[in-house]
Amino acid sequence: MSISEEKLNELLSKKNQADLLVETLGQLRVIRNKEELNDKSWGRDKALQLFEFLVTARNRMALHKEQIIARIWEDASQKEGDNNFKVALHGINKALEPERKSRTEPKYISRQGLTYRLKKEIVWIDVDAVDELIEFANEQLEINVDLSILALKEATKLFQGIYLPNRIYEDWATVERERLQVLILGAYILLGELLLGSNPLESIRLAQNALQMDQTWEDAHRLLMNAYMHKGNRPSAIKAYKNCVKILDKEFGIEPLPETEKLYQEIVSG
Repeated sequence: MSISEEKLNELLSKKNQADLLVETLGQLRVIRNKEELNDKSWGRDKALQLFEFLVTARNRMALHKEQIIARIWEDASQKEGDNNFKVALHGINKALEPERKSRTEPKYISRQGLTYRLKKEIVWIDVDAVDELIEFANEQLEINVDLSILALKEATKLFQGIYLPNRIYEDWATVERERLQVLILGAYILLGELLLGSNPLESIRLAQNALQMDQTWEDAHRLLMNAYMHKGNRPSAIKAYKNCVKILDKEFGIEPLPETEKLYQEIVSG
């Protein structure tokens, strides 16, 4: 087994090695020791909200309590905010470690003074797995395309929907949601391009998935055109181009990019 194969296996095995799993894509699921937590486990929504915020801020330095309160409960008074935080933090620790002895340090939430963070290094989080798999796939493009394809397949498989859909109106979740959308769109397109020669039907599916996320994503329109041509279906490729033109005009009042026009000309003249 090569070093690259070992690294991919290591990435894929992380989920089996963690005792706390957090899925954020499509819906929130928190699984502790193979048992999924339910609403009753969290007690109050405030606890779940604080946990989701800490997951979202997992790559930042530990945040001061006042910073966290200001982001989550910005309209609360200082007394209300302090009480919300206290109740929420207690709820998190109780949900994640119901059998933890009093006066012992929490396993998953790190506290230093008045700063807090999620110990993401001991938690498997789906969005981190997506990041790592796509990074690995990009590294392998010039080394081992088959491994790149495998990693991209695993990454896109993890995408079950938008990030934390239950917090779609929370500003603190917006940046991460938009970042992940762009990341997944790019993964769909790259995987679709790599599979054009061997599996154009899968490339069509990936292009359609991307367009369901963002119908104006021009890379996806080009992938769809190319995939139809690889299937020998020129009429569908032309239809895909015309649909692209229609959408871009309707949404932005613009024409397709030169590379899209060039591809179209190759299709109609071929």
